Amino acid sequence: MKNRARAAAVAAVLLSFATAAGAQGGSPAPGAPHRENVVTNHASGTFEVKVTPQAPEEGVGDPTVGRLSLDKQFHGDLEGTSRGQMLGVRTDVEGSAGYVAMERVTGTLEGRTGTFALQHSGTMNRGAPTLVITVVPDSGTGQLAGLAGTMTIIIADGKHAYEFEYTLPAQ
Repeated sequence: MKNRARAAAVAAVLLSFATAAGAQGGSPAPGAPHRENVVTNHASGTFEVKVTPQAPEEGVGDPTVGRLSLDKQFHGDLEGTSRGQMLGVRTDVEGSAGYVAMERVTGTLEGRTGTFALQHSGTMNRGAPTLVITVVPDSGTGQLAGLAGTMTIIIADGKHAYEFEYTLPAQ
């Protein structure tokens, strides 16, 4: 039970990443190949997220690392769902923590249907957040094949929103 309470505390701290000063998306990797015939776009909307603490697996990993499942519903320019997992660690210093997460999104992005994966990397340094959410290279399928980009999460008044800067090959 102690581990479940710690995981819930980690989840609360990690969700505050996006709240404090608005989380920032990342930028393309230096030296990334230049793509011809790509369409650069911006998508925005809202989402609901259910974060569920997971019991630690017996004999696997460290019990101070919280593991949580993610279940999201996206609305707006991105309509769909995602499922994923998050690992987080909270320190003894108030406002310091870190998390990583992976999620698979299934849906329609401005009329194009398929799936893609998002990779999260967040750090809270004594209350100062850094959050980078990037499309995993070559993870797009269907009409989203070739998708690249970064997502920013905004939490205001308890509601979640996203801003998504992305490129897709022209159809």
